[in-house]
Formats: sequence, C-alpha cells, structure tokens
Amino acid sequence: MSSTTPTPTQHRRNGGDLVVESLAALGADTVFGLPGQHALGVFDALRRSALRYVGLRVENNAGFAADAYARTTHGVAPLLVSTGPGALMTLAALQEAAAGSAAVLAIGSQVPLAGIGGGRHGYLHELTDQSASFRGVVKSVHTARTASQIPSAVAAAWESALSAPHGPVWLEIPQDVLLAEADVPPVTGLEARPRELLPRPELIAAAADRLTQARRPVILAGGGVVRAGAEAELLALAEQLRAPVATTFGGKGAFPWEHPLSLRSWMEDRYTTAFLEDADTLLVVGSGLGELSSNYHTFRPLGRVVQIEADLGKLESNHAALGIHADARAALAALVKEVGEREAGPDGDEDAPGSKAAGAAGRGPGDAPSPEAAVSDLLARVRDRIAGQHLDLEQQVLASVRDALPDGAVSCWDMTILAYWAWSAFDPRRTNALHSAQGAGGLGYGFPAALGVAVADPERPVLAVSGDGGAMYSIAELATARQYDLPVTWLIVDDGGYGILREYMTDAFGAATATELTRPDFVALAESFGVPALRTTPERLRTDLAAALAAPGPSVVVLPAHLRMFAPTHLDS
Repeated sequence: MSSTTPTPTQHRRNGGDLVVESLAALGADTVFGLPGQHALGVFDALRRSALRYVGLRVENNAGFAADAYARTTHGVAPLLVSTGPGALMTLAALQEAAAGSAAVLAIGSQVPLAGIGGGRHGYLHELTDQSASFRGVVKSVHTARTASQIPSAVAAAWESALSAPHGPVWLEIPQDVLLAEADVPPVTGLEARPRELLPRPELIAAAADRLTQARRPVILAGGGVVRAGAEAELLALAEQLRAPVATTFGGKGAFPWEHPLSLRSWMEDRYTTAFLEDADTLLVVGSGLGELSSNYHTFRPLGRVVQIEADLGKLESNHAALGIHADARAALAALVKEVGEREAGPDGDEDAPGSKAAGAAGRGPGDAPSPEAAVSDLLARVRDRIAGQHLDLEQQVLASVRDALPDGAVSCWDMTILAYWAWSAFDPRRTNALHSAQGAGGLGYGFPAALGVAVADPERPVLAVSGDGGAMYSIAELATARQYDLPVTWLIVDDGGYGILREYMTDAFGAATATELTRPDFVALAESFGVPALRTTPERLRTDLAAALAAPGPSVVVLPAHLRMFAPTHLDS
C-alpha cells in the first residue's frame, strides 16, 4: 500500500475536494469514471458533494459514456480515472471524442510529486511522461501540482473543452496533491468563458456573393452543424438559396430528412459525389471533407468551394476553398442575414440582382431541372442502385429498427454492418438523435454511449446497436445498466465474427482470416446480469424491439443474421 493512502481519520478538506467543488462551481452535475488507488482522494470527495457519480466497469467505456453525454447535453462531461493503466485505457474513447468534437474533461491522477520528472522511481502505475500519451489525442493537456492550482486548472481545462470546436482535454493531478490538506476556502466563484469563434465580416460578404450569384449552389452539412446547434440557420439558408443539402454521417439530423431539398446522407455513393462535384458553388459547413465525407477522397469539385470550419486544422486541409474559420452557427446566422439583405436589394426590390428570383433564373423547366427535381432524381437513382443488389434483408432489418424506435428516441451505433447502413440510409427524425463511432472508428462504442445518453435524459428510451464482436468490448457494462436501471435496449446483431472485416477480406483476398469468433449465449449472459433478453428473427424484430424499448430499465435483443454491405462506388473512380 502506498505511504500516501489515507487512513480513516476525521476529514479535512483536501485537493480532491477542490476538484469536485471546482466542477460543481462550473456547472457540472454528473461525472463518469472508475476509481483507482492514486485517485481515491477525488473519489472520496464525491460523497461530500452533490455531484452524481456514474461508474462503469472499464475506463474506455466510461469515456464513451462521457462522450455521448457531452454530445447529448452540448456541455462538458467530466471523466475521473486513475494513473497509468486506468489513464491509458481512456485513449481510444478520447480519440473518438476528438473526432466527434465531444467536450470530455478527463481528470486523471498521477504518481506522487516526488516521482514526476522522468526518473524511474518505481511507483505503482508510474509512466515516464504520462501526459505525453495524451498530447496527440486531446485538445489540450493541463497539470495541477499544488492544491491552490486545482481550481484554475479545472477552469482552464473546462474552457478549452467547451471552446469551438468542442473536444476532449486531459488534466492530471498527483496523488499527494489530491490528498494534501487544502488551506483555501471552498470553491464558489469559479468561471470559465469558452472562446467565441465569430466569422470575419469580409469573408461572410464574399461567401454570400458567391452563393447568391451561383446557378447551382449546394450545401454539405457536417457534424459541426449538429455540435453548434445550427440546424435552424442551415434550414433558413438552404431555403433562401433553394440549395440542395447533403449531410455527412456525423451531420445526420442537421437537415430534415424528408425536406424537398434533402439529399440525405448517401456519402458513399458515386451519384451523390457527382452531384456535389457539379455544384458551381459548394458550401461545406462543419466538415473537413475527410475520407468518409469525400467518398474515400474521390470527390473532385468542379466549381468553387466555401468552407466554414471551427477546427483550424481542417480548413482547406483537403480542398482549396474560401475558408471561414468560425463556429457553424455564428457563420450560418451571418450568412442568412447577408443573403436576406441581398435578396431584398437596397430598396427592398425582390427582383434585384442576386435576389431569390434572380438566383432561381436558369433553373426552371426551360433551362435545367429545379433544385427539388434534381434532388428527387438523385434519390431515385440511389434507390435503383441499391435495389439492383438484392439486399432485401438488410433494408428490412434497418426499416424494422426505424419503425420500432420512437421518434423522440436516441440511437447509438457501434462499428458494425447495420451501422454502416444507418450512416447512409437511417432517418434520425430529429437533431442530435444518432451517435456513432464513425469519427475514429473504434469498436465498443454503442452500448456505453447509450448509457451516457440515458444518464443525460432518463425519460426517453435509448437504443444501442452492436455486432457480436463489438458487443464483447462492452459486455461488462450490462452490470452498469442494471445498477443504475438505465432505459437502454441493446440490439446485438450476431453473425459469429467481425462481419465487416470478413467482407472486406473476402472481397480483397478471396478469404477471411482472424474474423471468426466464439461468442457466448448473449441472452443467457444478459439474464445473468438481471437484464431481460430475448432472441428474435428479422420477421419479429420490429415487434420485439418495440416491446423492449417500451419496457422500463435495460434490455437486450439478439438478432442472429448475416448482413451484407451495399457495393462501394469509390473503387470505380
């Protein structure tokens, strides 16, 4: 046992108290985590605070839960872990939070101060430079080495996490600092002011000029729109310009699925890629046009690109553009105002150059299809392409999931074939209602993320979707679901292995290796945790899943099925 492990004595306020007091002062009411010996000071302080603690069984899963909680609340999700192995176990989750712009404030302990500095002192969990493991993953790294530094360090980390673009941050505090008596008053007046990222007026004017003069404007909306809460501004601008809107996988829900201008989310489709390429002005909002959003980098714009992006590193990182470094909501609101003023003209003339009437000229029946007709035609071609591949089972299963899920419910998807279908073909029916691990692509996200959503909003049922391979990453969290009685229904599609990797390898090499898995009886395993479970079929899926979602508390539905992906189009380019 470490010499700094506390003994049962009358409590005096310490560094752990300063951590939880600082979090509460900044507005936190919930923390996720998993205790460890070096972090006991902060965990002990939780029982003297009003903070709600949600403990998971694996640190990586705790990180996924915090990620989804942050996405759901648009706020900061504190994550408390211990030194060394506990800290390092969060890295995959923090990578997903970084890719998805989720404001996770990870607070980890450190070895005692005497062991920090690169020497090999032999402390339990000791790393030569623990913070170095996080620098390439998170937005910022913070350290507190005295008790009086803790409130300011927590506030700085909070501010960084919540400044646009949102993202995870790492704060570490040595064990003895967490346990040392704090000779400072309780924290009450702490503030953090996230930096506003406003667009430069001259860039908005230039973007508005290009968009209002365009004959074929198109908008691609990414996850930055959802994270900024800019859906209303996006809708207003699209309708002003009569511009078709496609959403990336991370941007699902940013634009109404059934809107006449909605291209939906068929990003891995050559017809959609060509439609975006053909725009004479393409407005990209909240996306870096990365691998998935560009149909595996086959996208080649023929016209001009305007890009609004809060992450400076993504601005023009893949394509030349009029780059606007700004929060999506602030930039779209400014564009809506600027375009509206141009439509009205200097004296309110609706037919002034650049007005809606003038902008629509040349897009009528005598010249080219209307934007709405062009959208309808594209979606029909996509439907015909998919219909020609005889994927009735896959479409039936996805439709059953959509029909079973109440309109107000949230779904969280692991890296599994059904999720790949959902990225393109699933209507979330409201904003911020679908979360997946497509940013970093790690397995195990779906179920712990759904737990995080349920913690944020326990009045709505939540659906988690995993394959049998991904389910094994987070099977221990059935205990968490039962312990907190969270209303999460977990759909496990059991195909006996890593289905998507099996398909990739078979297509590429003619055979699959290391993809076949021995797995448990998921129904019996769930029931051993006290979680109701059943095995279903594609024909019964809608009914069984709807019943599970309507029941209180957690549940598991297992669907034995071998699903296939639709054919890729980027290989033909």
